[in-house]
Amino acid sequence: MSTRVVTTSEEARSAADPDTTLLVAAPDRLTERQQSRLRAATEDSRGRTVLLAPGTPSVSTLAPGVTADATPSIDSTLSPRCSLPAAQRAGSADVGGLRYDTLAPDAESCYLSDGLPSLLQLPAADGPGDTVVLGAPDILFNDRIDEQGNASLALQLLGSRPHLVWYLPSPADDAATDDSADRGFFDLIPDGWLWATLQLTIAAALAALWRARRLGPLVPERLPVAIRASETVEGRARLYRKANARDRAAAALRSTTRTRIAPLIGVSPGQAHAPETLLPALTARLRTPGQDLHPLLFGPPPGNDAALINLTDQLDALEKEVRTS
Repeated sequence: MSTRVVTTSEEARSAADPDTTLLVAAPDRLTERQQSRLRAATEDSRGRTVLLAPGTPSVSTLAPGVTADATPSIDSTLSPRCSLPAAQRAGSADVGGLRYDTLAPDAESCYLSDGLPSLLQLPAADGPGDTVVLGAPDILFNDRIDEQGNASLALQLLGSRPHLVWYLPSPADDAATDDSADRGFFDLIPDGWLWATLQLTIAAALAALWRARRLGPLVPERLPVAIRASETVEGRARLYRKANARDRAAAALRSTTRTRIAPLIGVSPGQAHAPETLLPALTARLRTPGQDLHPLLFGPPPGNDAALINLTDQLDALEKEVRTS
């Protein structure tokens, strides 16, 4: 079996004959003019035409009497449940997708989901030709071809004639521009994309309202109780004492003292906790070369409450001396 690809409607029309299976890969991308010309060519070709997942924009023209259901199949893998030989030999296949409805009395409906088929075989009115409407392209994907009966169904649908022609519509097709003025931008977008875009827009608007700042000026609120700073200090001191956290209390006292005296002796706040920078500047300021201030500002935590109180007094005295020197 020979295989070739065509990209224009004229090439597809010329390829339609009794020995050819014409696979239309993207029917919804065809303009109304292209659809009408293609249908006229395939109707009398006595060959097979396979429409791959045609939706509402194209199925009624390319397969008269067939309508696409707006709700796709939930299950992707379906069983044949029909007398079509190709479907019976293939068995279950991944054809779940678009579903179709038709009033044609001689149509073969296969792979039903909720009473509607995902595969229709429509014999020609006169002659051996037929049109196959397939609701999903999954059986042709490389990553799905070896699953279920996908390979068998694909080979039987596409290999019933000596020649296979894949019609991939191209924007460069001259016939695609003949009636472009009759179709707007939104006509070229599949229905599913429009619905998804609307949902995303609503979700984005709700998220923006949820995360947006409240409207209007800020309103200051009076605190129900005014707490003095001394009470806060005493409460925190009691918490330290209850937890026996002399090390944390001493570290907080030393850190606060270093932070306050650093600007007074010309040390930047970033170097206030570096002994090699703070201590030389502090010694030069106090003019007491023999005094070792390292244990006072960077020493170990006190061993008892009395030592903690003594440390507090010494730090307070040091800060006063720096301020007055």
